[in-house]
Amino acid sequence: MFQLYVFLCLLASLQGHAATIGPVSDLVIANGVVSPDGFTRSAVLAGGTHPGPTIMAQKGDTFNINVTNQLTNQSMLTSTSIHWHGLFQHHSNQMDGVAFVTQCPIAPGNSFLYNFTAGDQVGTYWYHSHYGAQYCDGLRGPLIIYDPNDPYSSLYDIDDESTIITLMDWYNLPSPQVQRQVTADSVLINGVGSYVGGPDVPFAVIDVQPKTRYRFRLLNMACKPNYIFSIDGHNLTIIEVDGQYVEPLVVDSIQIYAAQRYSFILETDQPVDNYWVHADPDAGTNATAILRYAGAPIADPVNMTALTWDALNETSLHPLSLPSSRLLQEPDITLDLVLGKNLSNFNFLVNGVQYTSPSIPVLLQLLSGAMTAADLAPNGSVYTLPRNKVIEVSFNPDNSPGGPHPFHLHGHSFAVVRSAGSTSYNYVNPVMRDTVNTGNPGDRVTFRFLTDNPGPWLLHCHIDWHLYTGLAIVFAEAPEDVAADQPLNNASKQLCPIYNSIPPQNFPLPPVD
Repeated sequence: MFQLYVFLCLLASLQGHAATIGPVSDLVIANGVVSPDGFTRSAVLAGGTHPGPTIMAQKGDTFNINVTNQLTNQSMLTSTSIHWHGLFQHHSNQMDGVAFVTQCPIAPGNSFLYNFTAGDQVGTYWYHSHYGAQYCDGLRGPLIIYDPNDPYSSLYDIDDESTIITLMDWYNLPSPQVQRQVTADSVLINGVGSYVGGPDVPFAVIDVQPKTRYRFRLLNMACKPNYIFSIDGHNLTIIEVDGQYVEPLVVDSIQIYAAQRYSFILETDQPVDNYWVHADPDAGTNATAILRYAGAPIADPVNMTALTWDALNETSLHPLSLPSSRLLQEPDITLDLVLGKNLSNFNFLVNGVQYTSPSIPVLLQLLSGAMTAADLAPNGSVYTLPRNKVIEVSFNPDNSPGGPHPFHLHGHSFAVVRSAGSTSYNYVNPVMRDTVNTGNPGDRVTFRFLTDNPGPWLLHCHIDWHLYTGLAIVFAEAPEDVAADQPLNNASKQLCPIYNSIPPQNFPLPPVD
């Protein structure tokens, strides 16, 4: 009976990846039992599945996602919030979904309507909880915005829900119980994996037709690892990075950091057969899935093809259209961010300060009249920036173990003028993206962005355990313009009074490496 129960949980996981909803939808957040790697546990699920249903939209669509919180399991967080990762939220900062930066969490038994437009944005995005380490318990899913004028549409035949590939880590304990060192129990490819000593779980299968060109959308929705992704016997032609078109680049493997996304074209021009799909994490056990050509036997691949090691190098990525010329000239403001760690309590620091969530969201502080960094909480973690300026941010990761750290900027894309592993700067055609790897000791990664979007925007490590223990800052952008640019609706105003009326959940900070 128990084996049947595990099988049904696994079947639910497999079915979950195929679930899709539109930009106008109800999204229920509730606890449910899953076993994506064969271990059965309660999780935090969007739409009843892990990963959550894929949100599919067309360029210019208006999003109306009504999120209802039905969480009850007290071993995990029971309030929630949803961040729409990579979407700029122009004139809709209150919809960015970051707990205690743009909103209070949605309390159990309550709903909140996320209403926003992505404007001209197209490409590969995702959504996830932005409250504590909650997305490590399962609240995450893809979000795709299709482009009717895709400049690369003539290069591929198929781009739909079947060509989405998600990579995730999975933990067999609720996030508040995960112990030091933080090591995932398994790697999930399209929601399926296995753990050491666990039951045999069938590999995820990606079905393809021979002699066909596919646009695959690769998402790292992990809480920690980066992965080296490859498919035996096939090259990958990258055409999109974090929602930005790039000049086609042919590689045979992609190192993808937490929260990054890539689109690549794959031609099924090899003999009809089964081929291993690899997702090798920087820590833990490697994972595999199967690319199966129609007509191939239902069997595991026989051989593993050695890579030629034509691996992706970020400096080889160049935008299809050049970024604003202003980003390629001298910046108006330069910021050096020293990443560190407090060796007495293992919390992370940026410029010597640990980020801790304020009791009043930064957006509400700004709307109440606080305009300077000295007036804004959390003290030392908020940086005010003037409007319409080029900001250059550089990272020094020398004293911050646990890297490389994938840093994500909300509300913007940015030009990576110096990448990890490089000593040169690109002021001609740097790649535009929203999440960058800050590198190893000795690196100096630098990016630039334009302050054209008033509001508080989080800049943080997307290793969720590191964010929760302090590796973040907030840019309060054009504070004097926030009230006019980001008027707060009545539903947003009600979130904090409701949240503050419920008993607090006092979980200890999760451990980090």
